Amino acid sequence: MVTTLSIIVLLIILSAFFSGSETALTAASQPLMHQLEQGGNKRAGLVNRLLTKKDRLIGSILLGNNLVNILATALATSLFFSIFGEVGVVYATIAMTFVVLIFAEILPKTYAFNAANRSALLIAPIINALVFVLSPITRSINFILRGIFKAFGADLNTNEALGSTALLLRGAIALHEGENETVAHERAMLSSVLDLAEVEVGEIMIHRRDVAMIDLTKAPGTIVTEALESPYTRLPIWQDQPENIVGILHAKALLREVWSPTVAVEELNIKDIATDPWFIPETTNLLDQLQAFRDRREHIAMVVDEYGSFMGVVTLEDILEEIVGDISDEHDISVTGVHSQPDGSYTVRGDVTIRDLNRQFGWILPDEEAATVAGLVLHESRRIPDVGQAFNFHDFRFEILRRKGHQITSVRVTPPSFSLVSSSVS
Repeated sequence: MVTTLSIIVLLIILSAFFSGSETALTAASQPLMHQLEQGGNKRAGLVNRLLTKKDRLIGSILLGNNLVNILATALATSLFFSIFGEVGVVYATIAMTFVVLIFAEILPKTYAFNAANRSALLIAPIINALVFVLSPITRSINFILRGIFKAFGADLNTNEALGSTALLLRGAIALHEGENETVAHERAMLSSVLDLAEVEVGEIMIHRRDVAMIDLTKAPGTIVTEALESPYTRLPIWQDQPENIVGILHAKALLREVWSPTVAVEELNIKDIATDPWFIPETTNLLDQLQAFRDRREHIAMVVDEYGSFMGVVTLEDILEEIVGDISDEHDISVTGVHSQPDGSYTVRGDVTIRDLNRQFGWILPDEEAATVAGLVLHESRRIPDVGQAFNFHDFRFEILRRKGHQITSVRVTPPSFSLVSSSVS
């Protein structure tokens, strides 16, 4: 009797080990294990190899767990039957259910879940040996299972998942804990990296009306003065008409020529100093454009529409700002275009992008159909609104403050918590 009881206790301990091992290995952080393996941790390498073949891992653990549980239950039933007779079967069932549930399931799994990484590293060698020993049996079981699933039209070899890798990454980023400014900025940066492939250069480009350009027909001295007074290093130059971009003038190349003692300023050939312009379609996504900037070792590109018309410019800095936020240096003209008001609303310049507003204030205004605030108002209202007209879209209130021709230049945006207007148009 004592021997049987000792064996049952040993089997319960083994069951607890299998249950805890399953939880620890499935809950362990794969990124952390990868980093530890890169740092030379051999046990982390074992964990990673076990996780690459989860079917064998889970099969081996379940096989071992069920074997010890069934054996422990059988021995307990035999023991109780010898003591209490036929009613001992009932007693054994109740007792083993309680013991297995508490000591072989809940207790070890709770501990393993709260110390998953440490537990996984600790048990990895033992489980690895177990998987190796039981591999013939688990392979046979998996073969039978695949045959059964195939008979019912299910294919276990497909890589179909509930969500893509990008969605999993977005979920992990959203769970990045902390409400302080630094953590919020980190979340915004990481999310922006994933957005690069979904955002087109046409959405972030500097519109042609705001592009600082130089007229090639002007005197060289005037061009030198304009270039030196400009806050930008690279300036598009045009000839005959502003849409005819014929080159990109780099301030450093211009300064090198001006500094030359052999050439007078008025004798400079500006077009020869400039480099050839690089034209890209407005539908190019930011990820491809960032790679193109790296490959070509250039920092600025001219954006054209489907008809080849000049739309604006996009720079390497523009793309980087989509990731890290606004980058200002000592030569930048700081104009954010957003000013908070005492009543909780914001006065927003019409060309401020929706992406910037969402990132700065945590809003979720849609940017699929329109890139700017003015574009969103036009898209949603389906009209060119008058000054003073107000609209309610996506729980926000938009009031037109200023308009230049058909262009909306200033809008008052009131977030949901401050909006008092419930009608769609006032």
